[in-house]
Amino acid sequence: MDASSPISIQQTPLQDQHSEPTPKPGKRSFVTTLMEAASLRSHSFKEDTYFISNLRSSEKKALQELKDKLMASDSCCDGSMWGTPLLGGDEKADVILMKFLRARDFRVVDSYNMLQKCLSWRKEFGADNVLEEDLGFKELEGLVAYMHGYDREGHPVCYNAYGVFRDKDMYEKIFGDEEKLKKFLRWRVQVLERGIKLLHFKPGGVNSIIQVTDLKDMPKRELRVASNQILSLFQDNYPEMVARKIFINVPWYFSLLYSMFSPFLTQRTKSKFLISKEGNVAETLYKFIRPEDIPVQYGGLSRPSDLQNGPPKPASEFTVKGGEKVNIQIEGIEAGATITWDIVVGGWDLEYSAEFVPIAEGSYTIAVERPRKMNPSEEAIHNSYTSGEAGKLVLSVDNTASRRKKVAAYRYVVRKSTSMPI
Repeated sequence: MDASSPISIQQTPLQDQHSEPTPKPGKRSFVTTLMEAASLRSHSFKEDTYFISNLRSSEKKALQELKDKLMASDSCCDGSMWGTPLLGGDEKADVILMKFLRARDFRVVDSYNMLQKCLSWRKEFGADNVLEEDLGFKELEGLVAYMHGYDREGHPVCYNAYGVFRDKDMYEKIFGDEEKLKKFLRWRVQVLERGIKLLHFKPGGVNSIIQVTDLKDMPKRELRVASNQILSLFQDNYPEMVARKIFINVPWYFSLLYSMFSPFLTQRTKSKFLISKEGNVAETLYKFIRPEDIPVQYGGLSRPSDLQNGPPKPASEFTVKGGEKVNIQIEGIEAGATITWDIVVGGWDLEYSAEFVPIAEGSYTIAVERPRKMNPSEEAIHNSYTSGEAGKLVLSVDNTASRRKKVAAYRYVVRKSTSMPI
């Protein structure tokens, strides 16, 4: 850390601590192999820029041939998607057509057939009007599937979590019969369309979203039919709309889930996968999404109420290595000022405390938050303190009893006192 950094580090030799045992090498499980393979594949995926000038000559030819086939087709003359006429001749139409071509490896006939089927589905389903509908799933909003913030490259992020359906009453209420399932699928399409509305459909712009799927407590057997239908529907009708698919809280039985939906996925779709086991959620998400944009339940600093106050205040990121105690010192706090802070460490499992240290000699340090062990499932700290005198606030995270490095983030704001001296 440089001299101007508010972070100071104390290191304690791990051999002097009651540290976590080093895992012994054992037989590599199928799930471990699968996770590693998926992680490797994710790094090889390269998102399309949609600049026609970047296409190979064969790909440019395929784009023109697809346009010619559309022009010759009576059924597609008036076709449009997401408010863009497919034969409008503008760059938005080109981006959409290239998505279908990319999804079928620039095979014109296959791309054309996919496009026609998608146009028919959108008309039959009423996809262009689904955003205006009230489908009555208020209890699922912000819980099961929802758009929340952006990744570091500006992609809208959609979170998916199906653990609530372990409750039999909730499952029966949503998936009890065929009509209920159809209504849920319609709602799920509505969530996706909400995210697509945020896209640019412009060369070099943001043209896809990030999907984060939480597999914790997901009832795999009960949701098999719904999962298959959702995956099939999205892949058939929303080509190249997902830049990355991040699975978090992946349980040991993920191999069964993977075998269930793998046949519905193309190789290009699989190349976008990133798989993170339980306990590594924050560490995984921080690589792609800033902490202030990650929901608190996943190791971030974002709460639903924050979205009502405009863009989130940026957070400062840091790491806490095994055997370290990190102190964050926020200095220059005047008497009567109120400091409000948020701090989180991914997968906590360490000790946290906060104290106010006055400048004046003879003044006592005040324990704002006494040292306590933070459980792995605890969300970000959000607290405030009004100083009675000038000083500094010190936030401490103590990881000296662990070997594991952890990602962390904090932010704060200081509001000076508005009272006038007498």
